[in-house]
Amino acid sequence: MTNIPSRRLPRLLASIAGTVAVVATALVAAPAPATAATSCSGYSSSSTTCVSSPVTIGGTSYAADWYLPNGTASALMLVEHGFSRSCKHLRGTSKAIAEKGLMVVCLDEDMTAGNPGLATIFGNALADRTVVPPNSKPLPGNYLVGGHSAGGQFAALVGQQLATRGYANLKGAVLFDPVAAEGFSSAVSAISAGGTRPVLTVAARPSVINLFNNSFGALNDLNTGFAGIQLVWSKFVLGTPTGGSCHIDSEGENTDFIGVAGALCSPSSTQTARLRDFATTWAKDLATGSHTASHYCTDDTDVATCGSAVKDLVDRSLPLAAPIR
Repeated sequence: MTNIPSRRLPRLLASIAGTVAVVATALVAAPAPATAATSCSGYSSSSTTCVSSPVTIGGTSYAADWYLPNGTASALMLVEHGFSRSCKHLRGTSKAIAEKGLMVVCLDEDMTAGNPGLATIFGNALADRTVVPPNSKPLPGNYLVGGHSAGGQFAALVGQQLATRGYANLKGAVLFDPVAAEGFSSAVSAISAGGTRPVLTVAARPSVINLFNNSFGALNDLNTGFAGIQLVWSKFVLGTPTGGSCHIDSEGENTDFIGVAGALCSPSSTQTARLRDFATTWAKDLATGSHTASHYCTDDTDVATCGSAVKDLVDRSLPLAAPIR
């Protein structure tokens, strides 16, 4: 993992109105009732099978969608939906991650405040290795946790439970605009374990609906280096920003009216593609121990130290390419 010192996080995010950054964002979520689980048919491909199949823990069944890659999965990754949302809203992103060789699971359950009770239950089941994937697929040994909005809070709490239980093959976290609720700071700290496990985020622009990036403080306190990217504007036209990022870019084509109304913006296909590029690359790196240099930076004060994929996000219309302090 390369280093953008996390102590620089607030300065960097405040200075780049274009798109490079180091952190995460947060949201309270759309004010609508949860959507019931539906079949995930249509999201299978030649390399991945999507199955709606419950996770049963202690005699209780929890609705879930699974994305099963052909062959042996490199890891199991939790990709959790946000408050008042459903697993179907993250199907494109989940499928993209699975096509990198990871098994993906999403629990289609209430995510109010990250559902800490369920996070503990699910984290313990993962640590005990009693979670049973469908289609007779074996449960991978490596785990990653990830989620969007309140699902990011849930993922952090699941990761914390795995860390507390001493699960040796927890590989890190990849979050999408996480909503920092009670316990988020201690949870990401437990996952990070002093910087030995990456905690990476794709953030959206600050807004009321994401509580103006309220997870930045917890990520900054990790002080572990590169923490991800922030997507702000996709381009400028005659000096006016266009194609701005949206809290629900991770939902992309799978969002709906409720998601748009709650976020007060619509996903940008450009930003959704960028989010999925970084999310899938980071997930594969964490799962396999590889390092795709193009998707990281080494020094947040010098854009020249960033890999090509990050550099491509720098708004060239700014007076300076490097962060302005």
